[in-house]
Amino acid sequence: MDVLSDVLRTIRLEGALFLNGDMHAPWCFKVPRGADIAQVLKPGAQRLAICHLVVQGRCWAQTEGSEPIRVEAGEAIVVPQGNAHVLGSGLQHAAVEIDHVVSPRVPAMERIRYGGDGESTVLVCSWFACEGDAPNSLMANLPALFTTSLRRRAAGPWIEQSINFVLGDAASHTPGSEMVAAKVAEVLFAEVVRGYIESMPAGNPGWLAGLRDPLVSRCLALMHGEPARAWTVDALAQEVHISRSVLADRFTGLVGAPPMQYLTRWRMIVAAGLLSKDQANLARIAQGVGYESAAAFNRAFKREYGVSPGAWRQNGV
Repeated sequence: MDVLSDVLRTIRLEGALFLNGDMHAPWCFKVPRGADIAQVLKPGAQRLAICHLVVQGRCWAQTEGSEPIRVEAGEAIVVPQGNAHVLGSGLQHAAVEIDHVVSPRVPAMERIRYGGDGESTVLVCSWFACEGDAPNSLMANLPALFTTSLRRRAAGPWIEQSINFVLGDAASHTPGSEMVAAKVAEVLFAEVVRGYIESMPAGNPGWLAGLRDPLVSRCLALMHGEPARAWTVDALAQEVHISRSVLADRFTGLVGAPPMQYLTRWRMIVAAGLLSKDQANLARIAQGVGYESAAAFNRAFKREYGVSPGAWRQNGV
């Protein structure tokens, strides 16, 4: 089981490109909170992540209260929780609202020019909506803003070529171009997240660090591969060939929760996704995530989310 792919599937990520910009210094603009921009770009989405790919030149990026980050050509800037942030040739310039550059409601697939007469920076910007209100291990463990060098990754040249292709395809309004552009945007997001995980400093705690640990990642893969199985810490330890105490300590130290607590949370995330898209009865969903009775499943779900499974489904969360 590929745990990262499994978690990305539960997010039910939907992405799109919204800006193809040739920015000339001096320039500086503000991107509002994902929750606010979602009202325009993806009505109904609870969360919106943003990704900017610097195709040419360089720029600076900063979220409120953090240090500015210099970003070079070939690097992607990712704001996974949708924090408001600023991009610019220099952050000493007064930042304008993003709608001075482009109307997000009408994505600019043809390259637009903005700014002064100085050095050029080519930016391709994209948004990503995460469906539902269920918490997610991946998004919760990513920093407010991070960068990944796409060109240093094996898939980088292919992704850049694909982006250039879909930008031209979308600008010419070829039938189906929006769907192709959306898929390429989603691949971009997945690849920059993979790059971040692989480049994390050793010793970083959290679920992402667990993915890089050989023993903990095998334990996670077992639980994700068979979430309905009646796992115990002893059974997991036997599968990964270490002692129960070593597994419990190592898993808790990296992931931040004991194995059985993590398993319960993961089962509820899977169940929340099934409730949102599957009209199967609650007993069938309960069995699918490891509960012998609908009553036990109801109690566990309400402890996790504060509402019953039926209310979750009825409210379309």
